[in-house]
Amino acid sequence: MLTIPNALTFLRFLGIPVFVLLAQSGNHDGWAIFVLAIGGATDYFDGKLARALNQESKFGEIADPTIDRLYIAATLVVLYIRDAVPVWLIAALVFRDVAMALLAALLLARGREPLQVTYLGKAATFNLLYAFPLLLLALSQTWYGELAFIFGWAFAIWGVALYLGTAFGYFRTGLKSIRVRPHIIEG
Repeated sequence: MLTIPNALTFLRFLGIPVFVLLAQSGNHDGWAIFVLAIGGATDYFDGKLARALNQESKFGEIADPTIDRLYIAATLVVLYIRDAVPVWLIAALVFRDVAMALLAALLLARGREPLQVTYLGKAATFNLLYAFPLLLLALSQTWYGELAFIFGWAFAIWGVALYLGTAFGYFRTGLKSIRVRPHIIEG
């Protein structure tokens, strides 16, 4: 349980309240963006290290996507409060996460394993985690704020499209898993 990948996952979790405190005021956007960048980097490296060191765990399987969702939720709340994202973007992402939570609960109730995160699912999350700091930076009334606005929305649109698209794939896989009867092993 106590592994380097799990420690990185826990570190990423601790970054969520730090980000919210820094970003909500608007006075520490640089530090808030730095915390998001560290969160994105640890999200990448915890999985890579877990596979490379053969330290994959149930904790990591469950905590990693959960912490990703918490980061996304916290960031969306801050960006909405700061008037950087519209309600439709938040609604699309929240709808997807609620639907995925219901699917996870259904799988658990049926005694099925949780779904494995796919490469496209990771790509969707990475796009969103790249978009959010850029959209925060876009609040700056500077030339780099304008540039951040363009790139931030490019990542956000791709991220939302992938996020919703992968949900369909996860649902297809999850429902197929539920419909398949487990083999009964006779001893």
